[in-house]
Amino acid sequence: MKNYSRRDVLKLAVSAPMFPIATSGAMVFFTSATQAATKDLTVESVSFTSMPAPSLSNPGAMARTEIGSALEVSYTNGIKKSFQLAYEPFFITGNMVPDGKGSQTLAGGYYDINNRPIFDRSVAGKARHIFSDGPDGTSLLKLPKTNLKGIKGKPVFAVVQFEYTTANLKGDKIYGTLPSAIAVLTLDQDQKNGRLSLVQYSNVDTSSANGLWITCGSSLSPWNTHLSSEEYEPDAPFIADNKRFKEFSKNLFGDESSANPYHYGHLPEITVHPDGTGSIVKHYCLGRISHELVQVMPDNRTLLMGDDFTNSGLFVFIADKEKDLSAGTLYVAKLGVGFSINPGDIGTSLSWIKLGHATSDEIKSFADRLKPSDIMTVLKTDPNDSSFTKIFYDGQANWVKLNPGMEKAAAFLETHRYAYLMGGSLGFSKMEGTTVNIKDKIAYTALQNIQDSMVKTGKGWNANSGIALNEPLIAGGVLAHQLSGGLKDQFGNTILSEWMPHQMYPLLKGEDITPDALGNLANPNLISNPDNLKFSEKLRTLFIGEDSSTHVNNFIWAYNVNTKQLSRIMSMPSGAEATGLGVADDINGWTYITSNFQHAGDWLPKLHDKVKETLDPLVKENYQDKFGAAVGYITAKSLGIKLS
Repeated sequence: MKNYSRRDVLKLAVSAPMFPIATSGAMVFFTSATQAATKDLTVESVSFTSMPAPSLSNPGAMARTEIGSALEVSYTNGIKKSFQLAYEPFFITGNMVPDGKGSQTLAGGYYDINNRPIFDRSVAGKARHIFSDGPDGTSLLKLPKTNLKGIKGKPVFAVVQFEYTTANLKGDKIYGTLPSAIAVLTLDQDQKNGRLSLVQYSNVDTSSANGLWITCGSSLSPWNTHLSSEEYEPDAPFIADNKRFKEFSKNLFGDESSANPYHYGHLPEITVHPDGTGSIVKHYCLGRISHELVQVMPDNRTLLMGDDFTNSGLFVFIADKEKDLSAGTLYVAKLGVGFSINPGDIGTSLSWIKLGHATSDEIKSFADRLKPSDIMTVLKTDPNDSSFTKIFYDGQANWVKLNPGMEKAAAFLETHRYAYLMGGSLGFSKMEGTTVNIKDKIAYTALQNIQDSMVKTGKGWNANSGIALNEPLIAGGVLAHQLSGGLKDQFGNTILSEWMPHQMYPLLKGEDITPDALGNLANPNLISNPDNLKFSEKLRTLFIGEDSSTHVNNFIWAYNVNTKQLSRIMSMPSGAEATGLGVADDINGWTYITSNFQHAGDWLPKLHDKVKETLDPLVKENYQDKFGAAVGYITAKSLGIKLS
């Protein structure tokens, strides 16, 4: 595969050496001339200015990553300074990058269970190693000790997962048919300016985890590991009808029947080693749900989990031991009255239903040997049999009968169905990213859209969920959760965590509109279809990345929880989803925001009708004929000092 030759299109000019802010955000820089004058100042507040949404008056800006925002810093003595931001990619997928062994490897490449490259042979005579156009979850971290060559500054590592690729050379859609890849990037952090440069790309061998299925959002654990995800768990009782899963099995194992659906839909954890390699463990005891992104609370035991599904629930896992996800207890929330999506409303109280306690090894053994029919009978038509219970699963009515003695297996392998049977509120639609504001003891959850099972006329709606909206809000919103301790489960037993959500209320929402002059179906000056969420304690800022079918360009937003200021800070190429959002508040004195995107130029009817003809050739030129996507981070155009 040829190297991507237009990477410079993505880079914004930097006129002189850089000195990034310490304990601030986004690799922002000040002029070196101000260093001595401000080195003893104390930062009072930090905010982001808002950039305008790109328009067809500048089609080039719509067809690439674009930043027109600034970071503003106020000091306690009244001095204020403003610094323009920019974006720097580590690579575009499809690039050849250094493997640390004197050779090069394909960025974002896919591999089978034996770590052999998977080839696209859809066009005769043009076979190629398939690479991803869907990089997603990214964690930036450092290690206390390393064993590396070629580092001039200090080593920093990024774990990047590649969720999927959209299409093959022939143009066939192949989403979800490839085993997701994960790589560890070794980065050289220049100690004069904080810039990060790629020196080694190392694929993680996922064979011990039976490969990975649709890895989406991620988070960095407090103990410095990358917590991945497997969303849209394969529906095991009806797996015989799942053509996508058969193709996944063929790509991974070489045949359509080897993959076991119960091995997917769990939580993989990646540990980075001092030589820049990574190893993986898949945890089977956190519930088999549509894992999007988990957030570990400061107790190192409590995990709030995103569930990107129709008829999804709010789930919490509490580990038996700190920094160890190999055993614990799974809970699902039950909503009280008053659920609302209107910011300012008090919202609803939450109670918690214990689904079960298990070890990962225990559930893995169930997954290895049990068939769906061993656990429960699931029908899609009414059997007119009172021994069955009607539930809703992924927007459809199911009739379910649990086999005697299979409660634990059902709780951890058929989690959505079992949680419904137990009385959980399974009524959300696409509950995605989660994050936590430790100081205020508030967690946040993104609702990528608010429709279907959340609306009384929608598919999958059920009164038992406690959610009964009259109209959908396709633009979605963000929920907040007050956290506390002393809560009890349905049996009256105290839940052993001080970080349990007890009150849920709306924080932000988008606004659906009739198409504007550009084609936007949601107000471009508000969030729409929020997906990735990350909170910075030092910036007091909630960062929001969009996965929008309603904005012509998707954005990253910064919401200051003190001032309530919402600022657009970055725009993705048109048709692309904002992914890989992460905030590292302090790595050797600097703070970084990571940002990737997926599937640039993925044109949707109506939304992109007015821009497609103009932008399609530009996106193709920028991103490997639309097969490539960027993995990178936010930087700045100007120079600076450290804030602390």
